[in-house]
Amino acid sequence: MANNVNAAFTEFNRDFVNLDSEKTPVARKSRDWLIKQLENLPNKVNDFPKLYDGMHIKFGSFARNTKIRPLDDIDLILTFSAEYTTHTILNYGENYILNVPESATLLRKLCNNDNTLNSIKLVNKIVASLDEIEHYKSADKHRRQEAATLQLNSYDWNFDIVPAFYTKTGYYLIPDGSGGWKATDPRIDQNKTKEVNQKHNGKILQIIRTLKYWNRRAQMPTIPSYLFENLVLNFFDSETEISKWIDVNLLYFWNYLKNAIYNSVADPKGFQNDLNTLSYGDRIKISNKASDTYDKGYGAYKVETEEENQENAISKWRDIFGTDFPKYE
Repeated sequence: MANNVNAAFTEFNRDFVNLDSEKTPVARKSRDWLIKQLENLPNKVNDFPKLYDGMHIKFGSFARNTKIRPLDDIDLILTFSAEYTTHTILNYGENYILNVPESATLLRKLCNNDNTLNSIKLVNKIVASLDEIEHYKSADKHRRQEAATLQLNSYDWNFDIVPAFYTKTGYYLIPDGSGGWKATDPRIDQNKTKEVNQKHNGKILQIIRTLKYWNRRAQMPTIPSYLFENLVLNFFDSETEISKWIDVNLLYFWNYLKNAIYNSVADPKGFQNDLNTLSYGDRIKISNKASDTYDKGYGAYKVETEEENQENAISKWRDIFGTDFPKYE
């Protein structure tokens, strides 16, 4: 219940959008504890390859503070020592092969017949080794695409552990889900999010989270999370200043999205040609929904500011965000 639009958004974000303030510290503590256990695996597991200390990364939306409820996964990169392994670039940088020297005996055990490192075998090695972590012996453990996934009954979330190698040129190689490797660098995403958020006095993280709720709920093809975050960041990075009111900033973005969804979206890391792989039909549906949402939101804004009718304005925002959005009190 709320008596004005701003209070309604505050309540909505606290209770339905943002992660539970009591669960988040527990999740961070469990993540940090797991990292320490992973770092000790070479001392506990036979044939577990050597790690590259200090180069592991907490990444993903949880690390960037853009995760919304429910907290279902936490991402980690576990970085291995290359042991003089070299890489070959394929398909203009889209895929990589890791060539393991004879001296890297532990990595050689995870190779294909041609001594190229098989990323699936490395992920499976992590999965099998998780049994050596006392707290996780009874946990559900399996490989999911490029990650070793760990799920405990005691937590609502699972951990996705992604093996990686750090290159001399300053980026990471992670599994591509098919046995090969691909390039990435989550630090670039984290820095971009941090910079845009700081540019606008810490308002952007909440805007991203509220818009992600809308993206998930709206009756349209859901925009992939990573693409969506970059669309939001690109727009607000282009703005010199933004409103102090979250509803106004949402309107600005929807007005931008109805046209921007048709355009290509550059990968800030430079490893993909275009993040926007949506079909043209999906782009039309998203554009129409963004336009419709803008019109409804602008109607709510006019009722609030011109008619000074908070009750009617809140009702109109409930039409956009659903019954989780507070009623007028």
